[in-house]
Amino acid sequence: MTAGQAQEYLEHRAAIGISQKQLDADRHAMEFVTGAGSLGRVAAITQPKLVSRFYAPVQVDFIQQSQGEANALSTRIAYEAGLRAHELLTLRRAGEEQKSPHRTWRPERFAGREGVRYVVTGKGGLRREVLLSHETSERLEALRLDAPREVVDRGIRYSQAYDISGGNRWSASFSAASERALGWSTGAHGLRHSYAQERMAELAGNGFDYYPARDILSQELGHFRGEIVETYLR
Repeated sequence: MTAGQAQEYLEHRAAIGISQKQLDADRHAMEFVTGAGSLGRVAAITQPKLVSRFYAPVQVDFIQQSQGEANALSTRIAYEAGLRAHELLTLRRAGEEQKSPHRTWRPERFAGREGVRYVVTGKGGLRREVLLSHETSERLEALRLDAPREVVDRGIRYSQAYDISGGNRWSASFSAASERALGWSTGAHGLRHSYAQERMAELAGNGFDYYPARDILSQELGHFRGEIVETYLR
């Protein structure tokens, strides 16, 4: 590795949100190869300057690489579907469980995306459909339990159909992996911010105006008031 290549690598790491502490550690490590003082200090985009809890796709990839296989799959599922931590424990095939019938669901949900629908149970017992890519669905189905098992998370009992991580255990793993990979963490809930911002861009690209897109997104996230999801879009 040349000094130029090392410098370029550090600048790339900074661009994807690696912390200053980690960047400095990387620089010192690489100077054992390139020579002491051969690399310039690269300034990080520090987390206090980031107004959003959003994780970029490449950052999610780095976090998954810092997790074990089980937690990494749960991270992929939560990222693709915009799930809360406990909702991972409630995943069911669409058809085995139905979305809440007392709500009026917009037919444009998941417009522009293809995949396999599942049902999760969120706040207040609201059941909603979520969408996973075919690849992620195949990985999930390979972990389907012969019979649902009871698990307890934060004092609440859930019936779990898949042998995956979820709830507080997964959330803690995510935060620790984010710290290892990036040097900072906005918590597992940051993946819902990622979902929201990416979906709004997709919906706009599919011709939806802002407020209809926001209302579609609110239902995909398990809300029924568009203004609530404004927090996710900052």
